Amino acid sequence: MLPFESVSALQEALARQQYIADRPLAVSLFLALKLGRPLFLEGEAGVGKTSLCAAIAAALDTELLRLQCYEGLDINHAVYEWDYARQILELRILDAAGGIDRAKVRQELYSDQFLIKRPLLRAIDPARSRAAVLLIDEIDRADEEFEGYLLELLAEFQITIPELGTIRASHSPLVILTSNRTRDVHDALKRRCLYQWIDYPSFEKELAIVRTRVPQAASSLAAQVTSVVQELRKRELYKAPGVSETIDWAAALATLDRESLDTETASETIGVLLKAREDIDSVRAGVLAELISRV
Repeated sequence: MLPFESVSALQEALARQQYIADRPLAVSLFLALKLGRPLFLEGEAGVGKTSLCAAIAAALDTELLRLQCYEGLDINHAVYEWDYARQILELRILDAAGGIDRAKVRQELYSDQFLIKRPLLRAIDPARSRAAVLLIDEIDRADEEFEGYLLELLAEFQITIPELGTIRASHSPLVILTSNRTRDVHDALKRRCLYQWIDYPSFEKELAIVRTRVPQAASSLAAQVTSVVQELRKRELYKAPGVSETIDWAAALATLDRESLDTETASETIGVLLKAREDIDSVRAGVLAELISRV
């Protein structure tokens, strides 16, 4: 699963999908593809971890499978479950027909046609003709017990189903795990992965991202929006804006036909950028006007 001859070629492929990857991130992704290892991405929310997965799936022209993690996530929602309603219906039909062979019935009921495949199982399905990209999003929100279950998958790309046996991937997926660091992820899981920290981008990189993702925004507007966001991240905010919020804010202002940033419009649209009432109130109280006058 490596159609890219070099790290630079990978960066160019991502750029065609409107994702600007700096060299360290591109190297980690290139090695994950080359070595067949999972990639663990860590960083603040909104810095582009999930977007990278969509971009690399598009660049590889393959399916993106996403498992959104949350507290209480279990095997039924992550790996597989049996379609009990259909199994019961099938059992009644067979019972009505008479002459049930218990061994044969069990074999039929616990077959692929009654198996509901969730993202993890779909990613290693041996019936796949090509490898998929598997995104395990926000693994830090899942329970530690679920981390333990992932160890078999990440080590061997296989899953054991008691009724069917061990299922192994014929085409190993590119696995990318993301974390916003709401808690520490166990070292046993990290050891199976390549690791990359994604920080907030520099002004130059973020401006390039905005210009790429919001081409309809005037150059002056894109530069002003990026400057204000960069300054806001230096302040004591409850929730600092991510790159995705920068893009949304620039798009919102462009939609309002603004070619430059003014205090009134910025105040009216600040809810696109900031997602906490305390932050909005503090920024509107003079901070926004000050930052706009400076940029």
